[in-house]
Amino acid sequence: MTKNEMKSNRGVNFFTTGDGVRMAYRMDGSETKPVLVLANSIATSMNMWDGQIPELSEHFRVLRYDYRGHGASDAPAGAYSIDRFGRDVVEMLEALSIKRVHFLGLSLGGVVGQWLAIHTPERIDRLILSNTSSYLGPASLWDSLITSVEQAENMSDFADMFIGNWFPRHMIEPEGEAAAAFRAMVLATPKQGLAGAYAAIRDLDLRRTVTLINRPTLVIAGQYDTVTLPSHSEWIAASVPGSKLVMLPAVHLPNIEFPAEYIREVLDFLVSKTI
Repeated sequence: MTKNEMKSNRGVNFFTTGDGVRMAYRMDGSETKPVLVLANSIATSMNMWDGQIPELSEHFRVLRYDYRGHGASDAPAGAYSIDRFGRDVVEMLEALSIKRVHFLGLSLGGVVGQWLAIHTPERIDRLILSNTSSYLGPASLWDSLITSVEQAENMSDFADMFIGNWFPRHMIEPEGEAAAAFRAMVLATPKQGLAGAYAAIRDLDLRRTVTLINRPTLVIAGQYDTVTLPSHSEWIAASVPGSKLVMLPAVHLPNIEFPAEYIREVLDFLVSKTI
């Protein structure tokens, strides 16, 4: 443990980035196993992976974290960037003296995964890009959302929006346990954290550079995803040389909607001897 880390009573550790942001992370599994980093969706915390930890930690030392502006991490004011989100991961790995990892990112996490594989390929072994995109324009849409979140009294309307976009109707009418847990994550997200992340997505455009990814890559899509459309995943899979595309009959969070099928695809890809 470095001087930048502290331990909490909940098994969550912290490190401080170069720009002074205190960020939360957690590790599960044996120190002798290869490291797998998990990166989550916008407006959630590292707890969105709770259901996958038991199986993943049988094979990996699982490292998950909260983005700046999310969960137990600090929420600095102002616009964030995909570059900054990516560098946060690099600084976390450096603080933990970890040189190389597998990386699984869902939604915003998949964007971070793309950035890492483009800019720091030496740190990535195998890459999984789940329910994500290389571009989510137009910018005017995100500017409008930033204004809305900055003016909102609370996160209730955004929680309704996210839950409606993330889950099939049968999981939210009536609202089940899983949807309720994600609603709580959204409600706990600071407004400046969501606005900052929206700015990063507004400025996102990896369409030219995604073709530079040369790591073994699995792309997972949701057939009924209205946030990151199936066509976005198909485009990524067609652009990343040698990548594999898996389409699940899910909306935006297949790890929650189809956990058994999701973990099977993840493990088949990560533990296989060949691609």
